[in-house]
Amino acid sequence: MHIGLVGLGKMGNNMRERLREHTIEVTGFDQNPDVTDVATIADLAAALPTPRIVWIMVPAGKVTTAVVTELAEVLEKGDIIIDGGNSRFTEDFKHAAQVAEKGIEYIDAGVSGGVWGLKNGYGLMVGGKKKNIDLVMPVFDALRPDGPRDEGFVHVGEIGAGHYAKMVHNGIEYALMQAYAEGYELLDKRSDIINDVTGTFKAWQRGTVVRSWLLELLVRALEEDPEFKDIAGYVEDSGEGRWTVEEALANEVPVPTISASIFARFVSRQPQGSPAMKAVAALRNQFGGHSVKAVD
Repeated sequence: MHIGLVGLGKMGNNMRERLREHTIEVTGFDQNPDVTDVATIADLAAALPTPRIVWIMVPAGKVTTAVVTELAEVLEKGDIIIDGGNSRFTEDFKHAAQVAEKGIEYIDAGVSGGVWGLKNGYGLMVGGKKKNIDLVMPVFDALRPDGPRDEGFVHVGEIGAGHYAKMVHNGIEYALMQAYAEGYELLDKRSDIINDVTGTFKAWQRGTVVRSWLLELLVRALEEDPEFKDIAGYVEDSGEGRWTVEEALANEVPVPTISASIFARFVSRQPQGSPAMKAVAALRNQFGGHSVKAVD
């Protein structure tokens, strides 16, 4: 199979490499001439066999809309666009309707795995027509983790469902990170009786009910900088947590833990900061390669 990939940043470039390792031919386009395979999106379309499959991996919002619009000009009826970025699910409705005018198919794909996806594979949540999902399945199988398909891939539903599931996934992620971070601050606070904070978290990695990959990444961050001396307790959010809370309000679903984790990030942007938010910042850097603010 041969697909196109637009966007060769941290995740897109790793995805291209993983696909190639799994015998999927990839032609990539990026505005950075050092990483792109072709000069223009029109060249990308010309290089692909029909029906063309083009995966978009660019920042959500205006950039994604611009790419969808440009692709709609060069693709043809029966071709497939996959938005694998972190678009809000409501944008999928707009983009799908936009390209449908030319008979172009659309899939939305929630992708989790961050900078570790090249090695470990990506968790995939997709929305769209079954016939399109089946056609692209070799690509999904190449990207997902090894093992049973249903433990790393799900066809959630129709268009928008993939990004909706990813939105909720990220809302849960926010809350889990916050819980670990608050535990870190409490342990760190009682240095009079706790002699090994890093060792405590490390001892939870096997056998305990709080073990997880996020816990492993927190241990990794602590081993690199036990007191997070080089990280400011300033934590950004990329939108999905807010959208999760907005959806919860609209549907009268109580999500107090997720909501609190979002508000904690807002607190982190105040001048005082906190040790817990340093831990959250370190975790985001570990799993997603997200930038952190250095201590002045």
